[in-house]
Amino acid sequence: MSEPLVIESRQGPVLVLTLNRPDRMNAWNNELEDRYFKLLDAAEVDPEVRVIVLTGAGRGFCGGADMANLQRIEGAAERSVRPRPRTYPRTIRKPIVAAINGAAAGLGLVEALLCDVRFCSAEAKLTTSFSRRGLIAEYGLSWILPRLVGFGRAMDLLISGRIVRGEEALSWGLVDFVTPADEVLDAAVAYAKDLADNCSPWSMAQIKQQIRDDLDVDFETASRRADELMLESFESPDVKEGVAAYVEKRLPDFKPLAIGSED
Repeated sequence: MSEPLVIESRQGPVLVLTLNRPDRMNAWNNELEDRYFKLLDAAEVDPEVRVIVLTGAGRGFCGGADMANLQRIEGAAERSVRPRPRTYPRTIRKPIVAAINGAAAGLGLVEALLCDVRFCSAEAKLTTSFSRRGLIAEYGLSWILPRLVGFGRAMDLLISGRIVRGEEALSWGLVDFVTPADEVLDAAVAYAKDLADNCSPWSMAQIKQQIRDDLDVDFETASRRADELMLESFESPDVKEGVAAYVEKRLPDFKPLAIGSED
């Protein structure tokens, strides 16, 4: 029996998903994607999972789309019907933390950027790579990058396809934390455990939705929405528990997310 294309392991309330094609730098293909998305679906409805960490096996995070698949493409007529878009992880309510342990290129970088928080090895090589393969800025990267790093830097990364390493990526805001290569997964899991132990699953899901909804509205609209949500939140049992835990100097006992609901 061969190992699964994505390995799942549990560290308490943290689910670690490891892209597992180390002989191909974890190159992305349809089978790997299907496995990853099914594991995300299962995590979304598992009350024991509060935070997800995504990393890669071996030396890389994800080297991009499997070039063997790209070589078989014969023009725009050959398009696969996808049950879910490749940007699907962005819709998951639970936090997803990327542990970028090595190279993240093309689609691999896209998947890292679809995570909510990114830890990165100082030695990791990050590249959009699309322009160097005759491709366009795929899977919404032309929308994501300017919002992360600004117009000029997004243009540089996309039109040049040049490689940036962890420290430069950190200085630009492309990643959020940089560690030595042998510490990146442990650091990401420790961060995820802190979220799981101390933060309300309901609050984190609401905040993720707020950020998505407010990216393209003016401040007054975002502030008005926040005021409405704040008043609603006062009725949430998580508010009562969060305040009580603080006053009593103990860990909060927040309930899991309700399945199939954002309430």
